Amino acid sequence: MSEVGRPELMTRYDDISYAVTGGIATITIERPDVYNAFTRDTILELNEAARTAEADDNVYAVVLTGSGAGFCSGADTTDMPNWDTQSPEEYGAFLWLIQQFVWKLRTMATPSVAAVNGPAIGAGCDFALACDLRVVGEGGVMREGFVNVGLVPGDGGAWLLPRLVGESKAREYLLTGRDITPGDAVDIGLAVELADDALEAAGELAAEIRDKPATAVQHTNRLIDPQRSFDEYCREAAAFQWECVVDPEHTEAVAAFNDNREPEYDRPTED
Repeated sequence: MSEVGRPELMTRYDDISYAVTGGIATITIERPDVYNAFTRDTILELNEAARTAEADDNVYAVVLTGSGAGFCSGADTTDMPNWDTQSPEEYGAFLWLIQQFVWKLRTMATPSVAAVNGPAIGAGCDFALACDLRVVGEGGVMREGFVNVGLVPGDGGAWLLPRLVGESKAREYLLTGRDITPGDAVDIGLAVELADDALEAAGELAAEIRDKPATAVQHTNRLIDPQRSFDEYCREAAAFQWECVVDPEHTEAVAAFNDNREPEYDRPTED
């Protein structure tokens, strides 16, 4: 099945768009004039879109990207209030909204792929890191640049990056604010590939995942957790495996293997 087709669902918010095509939900930040820097309203819309994708049984993978030449350049500083006049609680409430979107990407069972088509800076970098997989384009520079502006990675970067590339390499990028170039992202295992068209390649990767048995994919995604002990893993894996064993798609996968044919699953069709 191709990753390209006519959307079965297209929702245009003020700052983002949400489209479902062939069982793949694509969330696009639509603020290209500022390299998709976000406002509070943008974050509210991103949270809603992520919840919508997770709740939809006909969505088998999620692609996150930005319009134009950027992925997400972080917070739109021209839209931020004067924090000197705000309370810690007011600032914390704003940061919590950003953290909730990162948390949703990190924890939802539906696999997510970041199509890093352009700069992913600050919280925008954290959005990419929170996805399960990343594909980068030639302009897909990622930067945890918080120290460059006298801040800490409040959105999750200092938790996510060490788990993806190791503590030493993560400290290099976090403490210096250096760019993670597209080539470096691939070399250190942060990105799956460097592609001429990051969105197209991410769609192909999402389609490959979509075409696997859905229960097995989601449960496998849940099991990938470096914080879980091996005992916890084994207990949860046993429960998940039983759900897979009695799942009709497992039966079809085994039958197809024995018949030397491609399995046939119930997936949305594409035009």
